[in-house]
Parts: sequence; C-alpha cells; structure tokens
Amino acid sequence: MSTQASQPEFAPGPVDPDEDDWRRELAQGFKDPAALLAFLGMSGSAAVHGAAAAEPFPLRVPRYFAGLMRPNDPRDPLLLQVLPTDAERLAVPGFVADPVEDLSFELATGLLQKYSGRALLLATGACAVHCRYCFRRHFPYADAVAATGRWDDALNELARRTDIVEVILSGGDPLTLSDARLRGLVTRLEALPHLRRLRIHTRVPVVLPSRITDGLTRLLSGSRLAVSVVLHCNHPNELSGVLKAALEPLREAGVVLLNQAVLLAGINDRVETLQSLCESLFDLGVLPYYLHQLDPVAGAAHFYVDDDRARALHASLRARLPGYLLPRLVVERPGMTAKAPL
Repeated sequence: MSTQASQPEFAPGPVDPDEDDWRRELAQGFKDPAALLAFLGMSGSAAVHGAAAAEPFPLRVPRYFAGLMRPNDPRDPLLLQVLPTDAERLAVPGFVADPVEDLSFELATGLLQKYSGRALLLATGACAVHCRYCFRRHFPYADAVAATGRWDDALNELARRTDIVEVILSGGDPLTLSDARLRGLVTRLEALPHLRRLRIHTRVPVVLPSRITDGLTRLLSGSRLAVSVVLHCNHPNELSGVLKAALEPLREAGVVLLNQAVLLAGINDRVETLQSLCESLFDLGVLPYYLHQLDPVAGAAHFYVDDDRARALHASLRARLPGYLLPRLVVERPGMTAKAPL
C-alpha cells in the first residue's frame, strides 16, 4: 500500500465534454460586487461600502446562484451570504483567524485528523462561491493544501495510518476539481485497503448544479468505498428544480446525500425558515444532518446567533419536525473528540 501511495502525481487527463458547461459557468461568475448588484437591479453603493472587505477575501458568485436571489432586495438571504460589507472589518473579541485550530491537527500537508477513525483531506483551496461567514476565509491554503505535486505527503500518511477508515474531502471545495483529477485521487484512496468510506463536503452543487456530470456520478457510484456527499445549504431559497434534477442521478445511484447548514443571523434564524429548509431538502432526497453554530471566525461576528437563542430555535424546530428531519445542533470546539451538541 505504501508503494501505491508513493506513485507520481496523477495526470489531469482530458476534460470530459460534459464538463464544459460547469467550467464555463464557473469562469463567468460574478467577481465584482457592483456588477452583482447591478444584475439584481440595485445601485452600487453597498459595493462601495464593502470594497475594503472584498480586498482580502474577494466576492465570487456563480450566475446561477445569483439568479436565485430576489431582485431589488438588499436583505435577500442569499445575497447577504456572499456580499462583502463593512461589518467584516470590525474586530470583535473572540472572533479569530483560525477558530477551530485546523493547523494544529495536521498529520501531513493538507491532511488533518481531529476525530478518531477519520481524516480530512484539503483537496484544494478553490471554491465556486465565497461565503462571508466561511471559517476558513483566513486559511493559508498556499502552504497547507494537498494540491498539485503534494498529494504524496497526505497519501503516504494515510497508507501508514491503518486506524483511519474514512476520508473526508474538503477544501476549499473538492468539486471544483475536474472529474479526471477527482478520479485519480479516489483511485489512489481506493487502493488503501483499510479505507472503507469516502465523504465529500461541498457547496458546489447548490450554487452550480451543472457540476453534477455523468462522469462524476459514475465515479462516485462505482467506487468500492461507501460514498456520501454532504451538501451545504442554509436557506430554502437555495433549493430549486434544477438542483433536484442534478441530484437525482446521484441519489438513484445509491450515493448518500446529507446536508449541513450554518445558523446565520438575518438569514435563517427563524424557525419557519429552518422548517422549510429541512422539509425542502427531504423533497430533494437529502437528509438534514447538522445545523452548525457559527464558528467564531474574524469578519463574521455579525452573523452570530447566541447560544440561548440557537437552543430555543432548535427546540421549536424539534416540536415541528419528525426526528429524521431534525438536524443536530452542534458546535465545534478545538480539542474535543467530536462535534458537541449545543
């Protein structure tokens, strides 16, 4: 197994024709706040106020996702998740650059282990959308991602650590990699006999459904590893018929589909919104998995919902939903052996 892991970096290979659409969409997404606001029929004044916040963490939004936003509505819950604002520049005690202390759990370049039996592989630093509350918005991706030419460090360590049975692909977003690059990585993971499960954490299908190609479906459904895809959707307005159609082949192929959301002030901190989110996810064949309390990352304090209110919202949600639709309300704290119920 160590021989397999020490092979040269896999070649990217040819791009499948059905990848052209999502790659084009990704390249043509909004990168200028003023252009996004103009698309939504609003002036650029908000863009001017948020320009300084966009410098270290620029705006990035696919046009498909922008099309789900309500025109002429500065409080649209999807817009608020992606538009840079001056609030991000406020220094708030307790809100720090590395709120979950990722770097202290590094086993090898791009490979983190926080919990027993599973490890997280930072497959890329790229994302299709830049969410303003992202807990890795300050992460040093240039130094700490298992990117091109450096897969071997992580794979060699995984080969050595036979206690690890599950690998979680994260980033950035692993689905910004091409099907060919993902196939090369998954093939090498499959060659490690102690690995049993593969989990992919991704927001890409929600903001860019065209990324779910036939090639990706074949790759995930054909793996010897038990595959689950954990989506990241925070508001029912992010769900659409287009997304449902994109996810259907994965669901029919036996890929487990879950969702994790982040509790965000002004976006989904109403019980009616959370109930609609959970029920709408189930209509798409996706089970609600986690409702995360916000990680206290610098620049995101304005999204924070205090713990007492979070508990009250979750209790109200429990009274409205059957148990299988109730996500677990959790918080991640450095040094704990698992995510903690709040």
